[in-house]
Amino acid sequence: MNSPLPKPKFFKTNGHLMLCQNNSCRQKGSDVLHLALTRALEQHHLMYYKSGGSIRYTVSGCLGACSHGPVLACYRKTEQGMEEGWYHAMTLPLALKVAQAVQEGAALPTDHRFDQ
Repeated sequence: MNSPLPKPKFFKTNGHLMLCQNNSCRQKGSDVLHLALTRALEQHHLMYYKSGGSIRYTVSGCLGACSHGPVLACYRKTEQGMEEGWYHAMTLPLALKVAQAVQEGAALPTDHRFDQ
């Protein structure tokens, strides 16, 4: 008789950041940005599995703005519903501003947004 699989531990999240790792964005530095952002999110305790963190962060395939990369997409629930923020020419300082806003429930930065 097979025993049931244990449930994974659930970590409440305030939002999800996705960084494109497709060819065009990688040519513009998204692979280096990914490494730096992962480290920074962990160091600032923003990553969902770290003490006090509530940000889920993953890499993704193409996010559709290839000539303007690196591209970062952000999704989070708000009282008004699902909010999304789409960013081009992403940098580490800007990515941290986005993450901090999501963590704190503050307004998303407008720098480099292309969904408005």
